[in-house]
Amino acid sequence: MDISAPVTRPPDLYGRPRIDSFMQKLAAFSDNAVTRLARRSTPPRRPPTPEEPVIRELVVAAKHQEAEDVVSLRLAAPDGASDGSSDGGMLPPWQPGAHIELHLPSGRKRQYSLCGDPADRHRYRIAVRRIANGGGGSAEVHDALGEGMRVAVTGPRNAFPFAAEASVLLIAGGIGITPILPMAREAVRRGLDWRLVHTGRSRGSMPFAAELAELAAAAPGRVSIRPDDESGAPEAADLLSVSPAAGAVYCCGPAPMIDGVRRAFGDSRASALHFERFAPAPITDGRPFELQLGDTGRVLPVPHDRSALDVLHEALPDVPFSCRQGFCGTCRVRVAHGHVDHRDRRLTTTERAAGAMLPCVSRAPEGERLVLEV
Repeated sequence: MDISAPVTRPPDLYGRPRIDSFMQKLAAFSDNAVTRLARRSTPPRRPPTPEEPVIRELVVAAKHQEAEDVVSLRLAAPDGASDGSSDGGMLPPWQPGAHIELHLPSGRKRQYSLCGDPADRHRYRIAVRRIANGGGGSAEVHDALGEGMRVAVTGPRNAFPFAAEASVLLIAGGIGITPILPMAREAVRRGLDWRLVHTGRSRGSMPFAAELAELAAAAPGRVSIRPDDESGAPEAADLLSVSPAAGAVYCCGPAPMIDGVRRAFGDSRASALHFERFAPAPITDGRPFELQLGDTGRVLPVPHDRSALDVLHEALPDVPFSCRQGFCGTCRVRVAHGHVDHRDRRLTTTERAAGAMLPCVSRAPEGERLVLEV
């Protein structure tokens, strides 16, 4: 077809070379009628609203001692808790690296990595280490939650997704094995080139030893267990030395271990680093500022090396919190006046503009005073 040729109108119903006026009016009437009908039948469009987290009630189907000061909980839907066979007990799916938020009877909320089998749609498994000087959440799980008790849960969510690169090194420190164990099983299932290193104070303190032994037996040479009291605390460069060439590294554990791996990563042969902390990162670039508690006039100084949440929690012990890393949103407060240096990974631009702040990570410029609605 010659696209440069002039376009001519076809003759109308009567063979005339011009548009028939009657048909033109009829088409216009039809178009207007359809438009009016569409306007009546189509509901007005509303701006999207943030998805509210779904809270579901689960039952503690089993509780086991996994290591010194570590217990695991298997959580199931109440109508499927007895044998896990009820279709009504199906739980939302999850992928390695995901976590749930546990709503404890006291009102505390704590986040724990899922460490079971993603193929098991009837039960979630989490593991909790007792923290002697913590905020009380771990002690409550150990001492107050028993088999048969019901507990509210939100999630799963995933802030530490496993991308399943062709070659991976999985590094876990202590209880940091919880998100790493499902990743190792996924690596086996996908036939990846993988290695796993689990470190800890002693064998007795390292959870899931039996499961890791089974994994090691099925994949000789790929699993390394390194208790500090047997081989000494490992250097980060030593841990990274077993990474496959151009492999991705997934690391979870205590903050010093993660910081060491991050510093040594540049000299390793690995190609990417993914990590998740179980404790907030140290504040390295903070500046002192102040919090004012509403109209009370009470002013709380926030030093350069402490978070606003730490200071706020000392003054108001009932202030809720969970992840302490700026992604769960539990500690949200509203700022009535003052400029916030937002450092979270949760709030939208609209929420920030409305005054929302996550004091676990966000701060203010030096000398600034934030007036909170409390």
